[in-house]
This record gives sequence, structure tokens and C-alpha cells, in this order.
Amino acid sequence: MTFWVYMLHCRGGSYYLGHTDDLDRRVAQHHEGRIPGFTAERLPVALVWSQEFTSRIEALEAEQRIKGWSRTKKMALIRGDWDDIARLAKSKNGASTDSARTDSE
Repeated sequence: MTFWVYMLHCRGGSYYLGHTDDLDRRVAQHHEGRIPGFTAERLPVALVWSQEFTSRIEALEAEQRIKGWSRTKKMALIRGDWDDIARLAKSKNGASTDSARTDSE
């Protein structure tokens, strides 16, 4: 089964991330305001990015990871600008936030 992580651009310039096993149906539900909460209060919405995954857990993990990204990094993802994403992932000490160790060695 295929699962998707998706990003919507909402009225007011905010972004919404979610995951689903039926991208077309879920986006239609958002467009129609049938999913209460964040997107229903910020219509209209537009699908600006999506990625396919092979399991729900992979999709959920990706959704949670991307939700923690800055707006600038999300915009780079929408553009597919992997060089900018890598640059933005660098912390002050030069390590990637995804690979830097936070525990003491």
C-alpha cells in the first residue's frame, strides 16, 4: 500500500502537513472544508508538495520531521532545492541537524 506526506499552502500564507493513504481524496476533503480545524479555517488551500512512502510509519515520521522545519526550509522543499535544504540543515557547529549527536560521547 502507498502512503503520502503532503503539504498544503493555506490562506494567510501558512503551511499544513499531513499524511494519508489516498492523496486525491484527502486533498479534496481539505478543499471542501470537510476536515475540521486548521485547514477548514484557512480556505482556500493548495497542494504544493507531496511524497510517496511504502509504509504509514515512514510517512508519519517524515511528516513529523518536516513539521519541525523552518518556513524557509519548507519552501526549499516545495521548490525541490536540495542544496538549500542541506544548507539550512547545518547547525552553528556545521553538523546537520539530522545527523548531529546530542548525547555526550
